[in-house]
Amino acid sequence: MARPDKAAAVAELTERFRSSNAAVLTEYRGLTVAQLKTLRKTLGGNANYAVVKNTLTAIAAKDAGLEGLDDALAGPSAIAFVTGDPVEAAKGLRDFAKANPALVIKGGVLDGRPLTAADITKLADLESREVLLAKAAGAMKAKLYQAAYLFTAPASQAVRTVEALRVKREESDAAA
Repeated sequence: MARPDKAAAVAELTERFRSSNAAVLTEYRGLTVAQLKTLRKTLGGNANYAVVKNTLTAIAAKDAGLEGLDDALAGPSAIAFVTGDPVEAAKGLRDFAKANPALVIKGGVLDGRPLTAADITKLADLESREVLLAKAAGAMKAKLYQAAYLFTAPASQAVRTVEALRVKREESDAAA
């Protein structure tokens, strides 16, 4: 028979899995409370970092319909439930792990698909959403400029040809 407090914890974890865009599992062994507080501040509004029990998390992940987390749920685990931009949260975790080697990224889930630690590192290497949108807008603007140039090129070429003919005629009239 499940205890009510554990059932409530599983229900809360299940709801967090369902409401988040991504979840990143980490091992926090060796980090102090002050370092964990700093990590939570670093993640800010993008993610909620919580220490979890592995068995309850495995049950909650199964209830939420997530697969592939069982292997990562070994040892002391904490999860960053990402509600904002997953790239920014992955960058925050990666940068904090570089500064504090005790934090180990074990894996995670993005939109229901399991991720390895290498996948999360690749995600962290991506540029932010704003930068990617700016690059896309710049590429579209460049294509529009090219199209406008192509549409005006025949007309400007005709104007240059008419002007060259006019200059040539004036020169021939002046010579005659």
